[in-house]
Amino acid sequence: MSFRRGLLRMAMLAGFALPGAARAQRLPESLDIADMTWIEVRDAVAAGRRTAIVPSGGIEQNGPHMILGKHDHIVRVAARRIAAELGDALVVPVLSFSPQGRFDPPEGNLRFPGTIGVTDEAFAAMLDGIARSLRATGFRTICFLADNGPSQRPQERLAARLSAEWRREGVRVIAVDRYYAAIAQQDDWLRAQGETEATIGTHAGIGDTSELMSVHPPGVDLQRLPPRPDALPALGASGDPSRASAARGETMLAMRIAAAVAQIRAAQAR
Repeated sequence: MSFRRGLLRMAMLAGFALPGAARAQRLPESLDIADMTWIEVRDAVAAGRRTAIVPSGGIEQNGPHMILGKHDHIVRVAARRIAAELGDALVVPVLSFSPQGRFDPPEGNLRFPGTIGVTDEAFAAMLDGIARSLRATGFRTICFLADNGPSQRPQERLAARLSAEWRREGVRVIAVDRYYAAIAQQDDWLRAQGETEATIGTHAGIGDTSELMSVHPPGVDLQRLPPRPDALPALGASGDPSRASAARGETMLAMRIAAAVAQIRAAQAR
């Protein structure tokens, strides 16, 4: 047996492949790029996984009853489910830092300890670098998926600019805004169940409390809520989160996932 043939046999027995040696393509069990080797990413893209989901969350106050990383947990699960439904997508790690408004004097969530904000420009610059890296890897559809409201406009502007820049290459960048816009659909569903604007709330209310309960139950402690909902605004929340449930969260998150999948598929079909 020649030296090379012997080495190749040993490598195959050990589970390795020599450069230039024939290898069987396999798709990774995980859809998370961070859980894969570069070889697995390369082979997944070559096998047709050319859509990348870029989720962004945020570290911000969410009242007395929810953890600061609410957005991260929700969008991480949503991104994985969207990728699984699309069938041709992989997911990058969640970008945790997002725009939160003015720093000095602090406004909005930045008035509460623990909130971490970045400028619109810094947020867009991170997304820009991520998108350029994914394009170099071979992805042809890059989807920005923001769970945080102030992240919507910067990601939309960047997606439009990069899509124009890469149009001739056939690379599209999508700001998946229907994912966030589906909150209106969630509110309609809650109203049909008898809730009101006052009970639904606009921040850390029934909707996002329910979603976090469904994807990360340890992140919610309803016992920390004040006895009266009208005391919540001073604590950074609104509505009546005590009416939240994991079951409601599953239903509402499914609405946003369906909206995102539909938007991405429609863009791919054009």
